[in-house]
Formats: sequence, structure tokens, C-alpha cells
Amino acid sequence: MQISLNTSKWWQNIWAALIFFTRLPFWRIYQPPKESYKAVVEYWPIVGWLTGCSMAAVIYFGSMVMPQNLTIVLAILTRIMITGALHEDGLTDFVDGFGGGGTDRQRILDIMKDSRIGTYGVLGIIFYELLLFMCLSSMPPTLAALTVFAADPYAKMIAGQIIQMMPYARTEEQSKAKNIYRRMNIRAGISLAIQGLLPMGVFIYFTHTAIEWNLIIFVPCIVMYFLYLMIWKRLHGYTGDCCGALFLLIELSVYITVAILWLNAMKEAAMNGTQLINIFI
Repeated sequence: MQISLNTSKWWQNIWAALIFFTRLPFWRIYQPPKESYKAVVEYWPIVGWLTGCSMAAVIYFGSMVMPQNLTIVLAILTRIMITGALHEDGLTDFVDGFGGGGTDRQRILDIMKDSRIGTYGVLGIIFYELLLFMCLSSMPPTLAALTVFAADPYAKMIAGQIIQMMPYARTEEQSKAKNIYRRMNIRAGISLAIQGLLPMGVFIYFTHTAIEWNLIIFVPCIVMYFLYLMIWKRLHGYTGDCCGALFLLIELSVYITVAILWLNAMKEAAMNGTQLINIFI
């Protein structure tokens, strides 16, 4: 019988996730044991509750006193400040590696570990931020806030599945954070699903009469699958940068899907002479 060497408590793992995925001074209050950091992905969506709620609050309340475009920029900056651009850094390294590394596994890993950002990474982050801004600005403030609130933890939940699908591509000593995430057991998997699906359930409850919800659920899963195939084909393993890039790209697919569905809903309402529910107007 195998005995787990990880003796950390669930609340210690949550605390480790907050320290690992944000730049807020949680570490000043309490330092969890080292083994807790191997379980941070299991509570990644909990961090999404923090960042998603922060962005949603900025968009919703900020739009009452300033132009919506400005509130969206401030919301994006708010998350960047909370996370220290951790995921954006992962996206630029991911795009640099897969864009400039060809099919050579070691070259891709070397480029992704290089602290300098290349042309592919610059272009990737520019296009990502532009798409993010355009999608959120195309929605009414309330819908944009609800979408951010749900998409952040939901995308983290889906992206976190990568640690179940393939091994880490480097050794613990070679990893940037000197940490390799452990695989989740059934209990941790159920917990991860609850963390990611609860905010999405709130989103569906408030929006199901205006837009179709099924594509919002399934499109990100399809995006995850194709990204998984690309990573597996090139690396046969994941890295921390892959996790950050997966999260941002899956989250972006939610925003694109909602923006398209909202546009179609407005067109259909105009053609039928009906009015969409008042909370989005």
C-alpha cells in the first residue's frame, strides 16, 4: 500500500495557492509547508474567485462613474497587479517557445526558460490583450462583469487538467519555481470542479434567458483539447508556462464565445422586435 508523503492540510494548500499565484502579501501572515506548493493547482480556481471578483467589481462599479472602455483597461491592470503578470509571462514564453522553437523539444524548453521576451511573445501578448479588450468592450457592463467573474475560475479549472494528462517536462531542479505539481486524486478533482463550476452556474442563472449557455461550456473544452494535442506533440509534457498560457487562451475563448452569442442575441431581438433582459441594458 502506498502512503502519501504529502501531509499538508487543505487550508494550507489554499494558502499556498494564494501565495504562489498572486503577489499579495499572504506570505506575511502565514507560510505553509513546502509540500503544500505541490498542490496549488488543485486550488487554482479559488485564486480565480479573487481575481475574477476583483475585475468584475472594477467593471461593474467603475462603469457607473467612468467610460466602460476605461474600466476594462483598469480591470485588466488590476489582475496584472494582483498576479504580477504571472500568467501573461507564461503566455509570452509559451508563444516564443512554440513559435520559434520549431519541432525540437529541447530548443522549445530552452526558449521558454529564457527570461528575455522575443518577437513572437511580444506579438502574442499584444494580440491577446487586444482581443480581451475588444470582447469585453462589446458587452454591456453587467454582462462583462458576470462573464469575467465566471470565466476566470472556469478557465483555471479546465487548464488545471493538464497535470493529469501528461508529466512535467522538466525535473524539479530545472523548473523555474523549483516545484512540480502533484497529480490530483478523486477528491481533489471533485473539489477543483466545484471551484470552477460554481461561478459558471451563477453566470448561467443570470444569462440563460438572453444567450445560449452550452457553447460557453463546451468551446473552452475544445480549445483545451487542441492545445493539449499541440503541447503533447511538441514536448510530451507540460511546464508552468504552459499552464499560464492555457489558462489565458481558454479564458479568452469564453470571452469570444460570449461576445459572439451576445451580438447574435441583439440581432435576433432587433429582428423580432423584442427586448433583451433589462439587467444587460
